[in-house]
Amino acid sequence: MRVVVAMSGGVDSSVAALLLKEQGHEVVGVTMMLVDCAAGPKARVPSCCGRQAVRDAQKVAVKLGIPHYTIDFRQQMESEVVADFCREYALGRTPNPCIRCNERLKFRLLLGRAIELGAEKLATGHYARIQADEGDTWRLLRGKDPAKDQSYFLYRVTQEQLAHLVMPLGELTKREVRELAHRSKLPVAEKRESQEVCFVAGEDWAGFLKQRSPELFRPGKVVDTQGRILGEHKGVAHYTVGQRKGLGIAFGERRYIVGLRPETNEVVIGIYEEALSKVAELEQVHWISGREPSGSIEVAAKIRSQHEGGFAVVEPAGVRATMRFREPQFAVTPGQAAVFYQGDMVLGGGVIRVSG
Repeated sequence: MRVVVAMSGGVDSSVAALLLKEQGHEVVGVTMMLVDCAAGPKARVPSCCGRQAVRDAQKVAVKLGIPHYTIDFRQQMESEVVADFCREYALGRTPNPCIRCNERLKFRLLLGRAIELGAEKLATGHYARIQADEGDTWRLLRGKDPAKDQSYFLYRVTQEQLAHLVMPLGELTKREVRELAHRSKLPVAEKRESQEVCFVAGEDWAGFLKQRSPELFRPGKVVDTQGRILGEHKGVAHYTVGQRKGLGIAFGERRYIVGLRPETNEVVIGIYEEALSKVAELEQVHWISGREPSGSIEVAAKIRSQHEGGFAVVEPAGVRATMRFREPQFAVTPGQAAVFYQGDMVLGGGVIRVSG
């Protein structure tokens, strides 16, 4: 079987290619060129989708004896991911660009190119699992390694896409992946893991946004939930819901950001209890099965990638839904994804619009 592997130049996608080659598949490596270099004072070449990524992926391809190609998606990255990232911050929301990149670029554009190359499957280095049940419905499951599970970032995948995807690392731990890379003497075996958003190297979010949207850095008022002015902030793009540090204002008790109001350029702070939410309204809701539940459904909902998940009832309403938690959750942040699970299975999710 011909399999195209999305090779980022890192150890995970390299081991995915290695495993598929060892299984006897015809493997073709492809690297998406998404950015040249990051913006900001801490700028450096990104490790997962820039020129260094291409060079590292090429070295691995030579080691494995497989062909390798680079596809230039920089224009699509700008229009589909980066522009949306800036728009979301302008609305006082905190986006997750990795989810959008998976949806728009990897599983739409790259998968399409893979099929054009005559491949039956597109493989990625994600720590997640794909299974088909007896009814020919494809299921997305958590990765076996709880410390590395990446299913949260994949919730927008469709049935048609799952039928063409393979994730060889889903049953492995990160330690096992490193050991495989060393055993095969892959040139990226010791390459550090990329944690940053690729187009914001060094985690200098403010520096990147200031170049793109300087209006987000106008000073404004810090107010409490009663509207009382408590101080001044440096620009709403510096902050996110749940943040405690960085306000530069001393209080007798801990205060947290509970809301951002870009229309009035205000940052709203409150005590811990005011940062808790039991209800959230969702938009852009997607169900992996392709079928919306006929009524309310009980789930474990993750409201950010490192969230343990809270039990909730989801009331579907087309592309929107209401999510009611059994226990109030901290920092339910507009712009972030709420992803629904039942056991290890990912049901779908949506983008948090408002919470309360």
